[in-house]
Amino acid sequence: MDSPPPKPSLRTRLGLALRTKSRSATKLAKAPPSEPFKKVTSSTTTKSTSASTSSALSTSTSSTLSPASPNPKPRPLAHGAIYRPTEDNTNTQTGERRDDTDLLHGLMHRESDSSLDSAYERLKRKREEEVDDRPPGEGDVEKLPADLWIAIADFLSPCDAANLAYASKTLASRLGTGAWQELNRPENLREKIKFLGGMDGKMPGHLLCFLCGIYHVRTQAGKERLKATSVINPLYICGSVGKPGYKPPRTRLTPGHTLPFTFVQLVLRARKYGTSYGIDVNELGRRYKDPYSEWTHQTRYYIRKGHLLLRVTSRSFASPGLPPSGQRHLLYSREDYTPYFSVCAHWRDGELMDVCKCALGHIPKHRETIAQQMKRGPQIQGALRNPNPIVSLCSFCRPMRRCPECPSEYLVELKLAEDKNDPLVKFKQAITVTRWCDLGDGSSPIGPEWAAINGEGETAYDSFANMGRRAISGIFESQSGVTIPGQRMLSLNPKNEKLGEEGHGWY
Repeated sequence: MDSPPPKPSLRTRLGLALRTKSRSATKLAKAPPSEPFKKVTSSTTTKSTSASTSSALSTSTSSTLSPASPNPKPRPLAHGAIYRPTEDNTNTQTGERRDDTDLLHGLMHRESDSSLDSAYERLKRKREEEVDDRPPGEGDVEKLPADLWIAIADFLSPCDAANLAYASKTLASRLGTGAWQELNRPENLREKIKFLGGMDGKMPGHLLCFLCGIYHVRTQAGKERLKATSVINPLYICGSVGKPGYKPPRTRLTPGHTLPFTFVQLVLRARKYGTSYGIDVNELGRRYKDPYSEWTHQTRYYIRKGHLLLRVTSRSFASPGLPPSGQRHLLYSREDYTPYFSVCAHWRDGELMDVCKCALGHIPKHRETIAQQMKRGPQIQGALRNPNPIVSLCSFCRPMRRCPECPSEYLVELKLAEDKNDPLVKFKQAITVTRWCDLGDGSSPIGPEWAAINGEGETAYDSFANMGRRAISGIFESQSGVTIPGQRMLSLNPKNEKLGEEGHGWY
């Protein structure tokens, strides 16, 4: 008789009771959407089935009945990759569809000067002006006696009388050559220049000389380049150059650099009549360094409504805590005691130099460690350890200034710049003086803008009345898309004191 099986111990029974039950294979599972729904049952297994067989069966059952995985997500593009739309113009990132119709309509000009309709109308109007279909009026001119035409010409200025005689052969025979002989007198040089200025559009290879009133042949046609004042750079051969009392019209930019009026003519002629009449406005821009100081200059030009605008940006590194003698040494040229930066003829009247000296007083001291400060004494200043690189100017030197007697505007700033020549202090504060001015329309050096800038105007020029509230700086900077100076505009001479060199505040 066989003995009964031994009774399992308490430890074995607790292990069987606490064992995690495997998932039953009799549960229902969802089939993929493409397959019909099935009800899955599993047959009852016997106790003699090994654990390995049951585990293999459960694995195969779960693999065949698992639902289909959803569509895999697109992998993100690498850093810096370009998101390209698909062939149907659908963006893979946003899912939106690009509308090419909106793009094409956005390129169309509506009611602008550059549209095709406007260009056609301008061309048609220009042709109508050139081709005069009116019947000739010589017969009507001949009906009036010559004495009457001469009496009419006596009421006109010499320039208008010469234009009347130049209108037709009939009028020239009636008036004679008296009107042109009147223009050749030295006292009528301005009238002669005014008369010859109307022929500018017919003289691409010549340039009007304002010293002698003659059209001279351009010796460097199309190759004119602006050079320093010390370099001989004649654009035409004129016999009046070098004679006492004859001074070619030019304006001062910086020490050693001027802008002759002939280059203003060339630039504006090229814009008005064509490239064969002059040079492009971008040919005048320069960037140079003063050979006798640390000042660097950059000039740029822009044409707006027939006027040539100029911007001169001058910069120099400045040390903190300069005494008055050091400020004068930094700002003034020892050659003629004029500022190193660009100024108009009225810079001595007003607060321009006081503004520059005030800005120099805001430059903080250079960074010094505690060890460097201890070498001078036991006192330590925490502000010198980490000085603020961004300097804020006060209410006196921060605003822009406009000269009330000429179209010139000034802005004084302090900017942090890198000094590559200093091995110890790489970044320093630099004083930057920017000047914007209007050089006029280039018709004559006696024009209101050009004459006012050089201080040669016969009549007073009121810049606030002529320019209004729109600043030259805003007009100039808006054409390049850069930030417009956001400072308020004040008068350069609020007290309207005209002392010139008699006053000592400018020095």
